[in-house]
Order: sequence, then C-alpha cells, then structure tokens
Amino acid sequence: MPANPIYLDHAATTPLLPEALAAMQEGWRVWANPSSPHAAGRAARAALEGARARLKALLGWHGEVIFTSGASEALALGIARAKCGQVLVSAVEHDAALRAAGDAQRLEVGADGLVNLKCTKMHLNDTKRPLAVVQQVNSETGVVQNITEIAQVVHAAGGVLLCDAAQGAAKLEIPAEADMVVLSAHKFGGPVGVGALLVRDYALVEPSGGQERGYRGGTESLPLVLGMVAALEAGSGWLKSASALRESLTAQLIENGAEIVAAEAPRCPTIAAYRMPGKSSAAQLIRFDGAGIAVSAGSACSSGSLKASHVLTAMGYAHPGEVIRVSIGRETTEAEIARFVDVWKEIRG
Repeated sequence: MPANPIYLDHAATTPLLPEALAAMQEGWRVWANPSSPHAAGRAARAALEGARARLKALLGWHGEVIFTSGASEALALGIARAKCGQVLVSAVEHDAALRAAGDAQRLEVGADGLVNLKCTKMHLNDTKRPLAVVQQVNSETGVVQNITEIAQVVHAAGGVLLCDAAQGAAKLEIPAEADMVVLSAHKFGGPVGVGALLVRDYALVEPSGGQERGYRGGTESLPLVLGMVAALEAGSGWLKSASALRESLTAQLIENGAEIVAAEAPRCPTIAAYRMPGKSSAAQLIRFDGAGIAVSAGSACSSGSLKASHVLTAMGYAHPGEVIRVSIGRETTEAEIARFVDVWKEIRG
C-alpha cells in the first residue's frame, strides 16, 4: 500500500469517531440484557432508554425510535411492516430499498436526479393508502430531494412517506415532514451494525418482534447504540470546510475536462460524481487505488460488481460507465484534494 493513503469514500463508510469508541467501551461494561427484569437488566434498560431520548433530542424527532442493525434492516422493516397497500419507490433509491420494495411502482426522476412530482401524483392511489419511499440524499450523486414537497404530495393522497436519511443524517436536518426516517450510524462516524427507524407513530407499522416494544426482534446492542448517539453528539461543524473542499475540487476538475453529474441540482456538500470522458470507471478506480486514493464508482453495496449504475441509468445519463464518486469526510484536507487532482490529471493524460 502506498504511504499516506487518502480516503475519499466516506459515503461508503466513515472512520469511527473517538467519541463513539469511548461510548462503546463504556457500553460494554453494561453487559446485561436490557429485557431482563433484574437489577443489571434494569440498568442496561435505563442506559438504552437514555440513549433513545438523547437521539430524539439531537434530531428534534417527536415520534418513536426503533433501533435496528442498520439502514438495510430499517428499510426492510419500514417497507414490509407499514400499514399501507400500494408501495412506490423512487428509481434512484439505494439497492437495499429497491430489494425490500420488490416489484413496487418506481417513481421517475429527471435528468437532475430529482423525483418527478407530476408523475408521482399520477401514480398515487389514495384508495390503497400508498407508502412512498424516497431518499433524502442520493449516495452516488449527492442529489438532495425536496422532501417537503414530496411529503405534501404523498399526504394529500392519504399516504405515508418513508425517507432514507442514511446519507443526510448529521449533515442535513432530519426531514421532519416524513412519517418514517432511516438512519445508519456508520455513515456519520458511528459503529457499523446499528441504525434506527424513526416512526412518527407506532400505529403506522405492524409489530414484528419481541424487542423494541414489539416492533423489532433481536436483543438490542447497547454499546453500538451508545456509539451511534455519541457520534451524533460530535456535531457537524466540519461541514463548512468540507463544502469548500468539494467546491475547490469541482472547479479544478472542470478545468481538467471533468463533467459534473447533476451539477445544477441541490447536492449534499460532501458527495459529488465526476465523469472522466473516455476513461472507464474501472480503469479510474484501479489507477486511483494504485496511487493510494480510495474512491468508488457508486454505492458500496453494488459497486463491487462494477455493474451499470441504476441511479445514472434512471437519470438518463449518457455515460454511466465513466463516472466515479468522491465523498469527503471531516478528516479530509486540502493537501489530499490537491493530490487527488494531480492523479486525475495523470489518468486523463
């Protein structure tokens, strides 16, 4: 491995924050099962409920919180157990949402990656209490959906909106207009293996297990929950500098022949997708990796196969096989961005 490797794949996963690690270490000392009725179990339950209350306060969420093993489980739970008939899912959702939704109606997006509200209205069927599944931030392009407008359309049809905020949490405000919201701790400096489904009201979902007030099966992992909350408490003061770094990177790459995917759409300040004309994504990844720079060609859950991006395909993008994703974290420096640009120039030739 080259000396001083550069990590620009924070949308896939983020380094564990020291605050999260410290909270987890404390959590391992509270080893009892939170469902046990004895004193040790009650102490674990008190710590778990304290973490739940802190999470809600941090996010300004006034509904309920169901802890899960991550975003994939939260999406599956929300989609499968929602008390709804018709299911609609945007065509650019994460693979986990698309798998959970099966053959559900796809909501079209424009060339900018934004959900087409006119078409969404046409698809909604208020006689079947529709469930619409729309992400807050796209993991491949960084495009931010207008959740407020989408919620208005869905609610006007008597429907329920499930918003995947895995990429947006701790960077953008939680979409308070949504009825259910999905979180994933390892996307904001927390541990892998824990997330949450925020639910406005338990009445929206069918019970499905013995824990989490009967809405999820499996013993809660107190250390991981504590690590997730501690990561959220670490704050987002680094985002201003991250946004400046991405703007600097974008300007330099445009000067060197790059095309920016969804350049005119509102985008998260930490994610961007760039096309290098004439160079395949696979070739770029190999060269960047050889130079000690970690980037990706899309969602980490699908880019391992380097198959055509369903996100770029849904957007009608003409050159999906020449796009890579760069995602910035709180540790990213100007020197690392400069090194990335140098390697970009070398690859482009």
